[in-house]
Amino acid sequence: MTRRAYLIGAGIGNLSAAVYLIRDGGWDGAQISVLGLDTHGANDGAKVTAYESEYGNRPLSVNAGFVNRGGRMLNEETYENLWDVLGSIPSLNDPSTSVTQEILDFDHAHPTHDVGRLMDAEGARTRRDKDDYRHMQFTFADRLLLTRLMRLPASKESRLDDISIDEWFSSSPHFFETNFWRMWETTFAFLRNDSAMELRRYMNRMIVEFSRINTLEGVTRTPLNQYESIILPMRAWLDGHGVSFVTNRKVTEFVFADEAAARQEIQVVGLKYEAVDSPDSSGLMTVADGDLVLCTNGSITDSSSLGDLDTAIVEDLRYAPSAALWKQATEHFTGLGDPDAFFADRTQSEWTSFSVTTTDHLLIDEIAAITQQTPGNALNTFVDSTPVISLVVHQQPHFAAQAPNETVFWGYSLYPRRVGDFVTKPFIEMTGREMLVETLGQLSAVDTRSANIASKTDAIWASVANVVPAHMPYASALFARRSTTDRPPVVPPGSKNLAFVSQFVEMPFDMVFTEQYSVRAAQIAVYTLLDLPLEHLTPLHHYEKDLRVLAKAAVTMFR
Repeated sequence: MTRRAYLIGAGIGNLSAAVYLIRDGGWDGAQISVLGLDTHGANDGAKVTAYESEYGNRPLSVNAGFVNRGGRMLNEETYENLWDVLGSIPSLNDPSTSVTQEILDFDHAHPTHDVGRLMDAEGARTRRDKDDYRHMQFTFADRLLLTRLMRLPASKESRLDDISIDEWFSSSPHFFETNFWRMWETTFAFLRNDSAMELRRYMNRMIVEFSRINTLEGVTRTPLNQYESIILPMRAWLDGHGVSFVTNRKVTEFVFADEAAARQEIQVVGLKYEAVDSPDSSGLMTVADGDLVLCTNGSITDSSSLGDLDTAIVEDLRYAPSAALWKQATEHFTGLGDPDAFFADRTQSEWTSFSVTTTDHLLIDEIAAITQQTPGNALNTFVDSTPVISLVVHQQPHFAAQAPNETVFWGYSLYPRRVGDFVTKPFIEMTGREMLVETLGQLSAVDTRSANIASKTDAIWASVANVVPAHMPYASALFARRSTTDRPPVVPPGSKNLAFVSQFVEMPFDMVFTEQYSVRAAQIAVYTLLDLPLEHLTPLHHYEKDLRVLAKAAVTMFR
């Protein structure tokens, strides 16, 4: 009897799992079904009209332009699994070139060098003297606490159970006033209440980036948005191998073997689902003996909502659907973690982004003049903005469908419940137009030119096609304060056919909020369930043991 694999969720983790099943497991693509309701994943996106048609979103009154819900920064040195998988995927532009090579070639031709990382109210491009953002601004106490955190052995990581970053640095609150923290929190979307355990992992795994965090020189960019540069080529390759994509079934419940609980063996024998295009329809997919189920147990884009130029978002208050499925599994078996640790309090993980589409280049040219850098280099944070707003201006075009005259960039507020400095309402309640008003106010405040951007307001607004707010209540849930047992193993003990592939699984050393984490979880899931040798897993670099890297980090820490 032919075995089948049911992959719940169509993000990069399960797409990678399908690649591993075919490439390393020798499976035929026709044996694999991907059950996903959101084709774009967490990174970048497509036209507004594409999002309108997806499950959970509503028609908008202004549907021009493009959507970036968020973006991830790739890294050449530490994304070993990502480059491994994409090395097997041909480019859609040149089938003789892999997606890995296409991305690295583009990045090497367009290296990132951010010279306007932090923008202050005095308009200083490089925050001079003691405020120069090349300096981390650590005190001795800051350095001591950060070093103690980094050097805590993995075997003693449980000492950080339920400890927040705020608590770890409670004896030196100055840490949160440093340039380092301003850059760190807005580069990775860390909050003070997030997990000190995860900060420790980041500092070790990404220590190679510590000495260049102010310029983001380690960031690897894709030729277009990551959906078109990564996800579409993967889906095309999988389509070509016969993988089935099912986009109208929301899996709501695992059905386990009757005797499983007594034997402490986890075996999925069925998947209950709802047909999202027919709300009153439900069904059951039978999972036969020998079949595999790989589940995305938590997604940071769950329950997200969109607005438009003159429409504020309507907050989706649902408990994250993918986490609800994970929670249902925890009701049957112990040792599967605690989804509530990440999804019970959305106020601890939410942020709101906005995408700006214009019909000419005036606005991004103005941003380039203010920040003194060309598009493609920038992650600019307005350090004095109350909602903590950051902007990302990509190299243009960012979407294949962009007309030559069009430009697209995005930004986000790390604290969307805070009231703006130029629009007196919480950022989350603003329309797209109001978000851009707030942003233009921040740009004007840091613009030291005689012809301030404020003098060009009318011309800028004449070019605006749309501004799309996107609220993600669980955007940084993966950083939530947690214990070592709150995330399940990729393949739980006793599991015969169930694995979890997501940012909410437990793997040693590696760090969440990266494509690398999801892809590695996929490789571990496939290799474990197919009994492939785990010693053949893609090797990981350990720069935290590289003396040259550590020396550079030490210089930066004392700079």
